[in-house]
Amino acid sequence: MPLTTARPVKAFDPLLRLAHWWIALSIVLLIATSQLAEVFEHRPREAVLWEWHIVSGYALTAGLAVRVLWGLVGPATARWSDLWHPLAWTGLLRLHWPAARRGHDAAASLAFLFFYALVAVMLVTGFGLSATEFGTGPLAGVLDGAARFEWLFDEPHEAGFALILLFIAVHLGALVFHHRRGERVAQAMVTGNQFVAKDTGAGHE
Repeated sequence: MPLTTARPVKAFDPLLRLAHWWIALSIVLLIATSQLAEVFEHRPREAVLWEWHIVSGYALTAGLAVRVLWGLVGPATARWSDLWHPLAWTGLLRLHWPAARRGHDAAASLAFLFFYALVAVMLVTGFGLSATEFGTGPLAGVLDGAARFEWLFDEPHEAGFALILLFIAVHLGALVFHHRRGERVAQAMVTGNQFVAKDTGAGHE
């Protein structure tokens, strides 16, 4: 969208933006601690890094919980309904990209819903691994020391990790794509403002 035909409108509230960055930072910490733990495998620092990995998992849980609740009681552009656009998704099959709107992009919202579901799966499998491997975490009371159940969580967690990395790459790539087209979308989760066409309203697809 050319900047000359767009105007800034308030779209995303402070709590939504805080949850967004809290979740993003938690995921960065989870990735960093897991990879460093692999580097320092069988060394004294490995145990400390896995401890921080688990703590980062708690932080991600808190961020996701806030996002889920705010999606139920927050303003219109924070609600889960703002991410639900089945007509736009089926339109993609016909190579029809929906028009810009105030709030979450109608087409990209499907990827966002997938991401939140993926994060939930990663948390469950991650806490399952922390219980079976280290005897700690919210599932420790059920799975404490039950190493025989580790396989239930290990492979899904590894697959989820790869999908998280893929989502991050696609998300960042999309931001670069929009920037090169002159569309100011990257700052929306910083300032809360979106640049939309003058005739675009909330809920327009």
